Amino acid sequence: MTTPHADGPETDKAAWAGGDAEDVAAAQAVDDKTGAAPSEAVEGEIVEDDSAPTTDGAAGDRSSDDATSALQAQLDERTADLQRVSAEFANYRRRVERDRQAQADSAKAGILGELLHIVDDLERARAHGDLEEGPLKVFADKVHALLASHNVEPFGEEGDAFDPAIHEAVQDESEGSEPVLGAVLRKGYRHGERTLRAAMVTVR
Repeated sequence: MTTPHADGPETDKAAWAGGDAEDVAAAQAVDDKTGAAPSEAVEGEIVEDDSAPTTDGAAGDRSSDDATSALQAQLDERTADLQRVSAEFANYRRRVERDRQAQADSAKAGILGELLHIVDDLERARAHGDLEEGPLKVFADKVHALLASHNVEPFGEEGDAFDPAIHEAVQDESEGSEPVLGAVLRKGYRHGERTLRAAMVTVR
């Protein structure tokens, strides 16, 4: 019977390679007692490198930028709509106020125009000397004060330049290129820039 090789179990196995089965079994038993492990083939493992760059972060940033751009575009559109509506409402309000003022001025002009018939009667009474004193003079003064408080002014004096837009000529005796007013048969009146009544005149 052989003895273990001095160099160790592996060397013993090599020495026993040519021995009989009994010797091989004995050598195997010795190796088991000494804790020697049979040689095993080492298989390679594939290790993944986590350091490789990924595109998930860049894609997320692009998606966030696209969403922000879309929201900003919607905000700009809504802001433009609001500004347009505000401008339209401001224009509408000014137009309504202008129309309301025009209607008020027209109504006031109509009432003041009716008062002019009373003024004509008072002027004829003045021409006859009936407004020198007494209650009628007080009434005439109040009517003229009322017209003045509403910016009603008379126009049409003898010698003024003739203007067919505000003067109604009943007789034209003019010979030059610059006709003037002759006799004023009935005064004209204006309310601000509005002509309440044209003056009835002769032209010379």
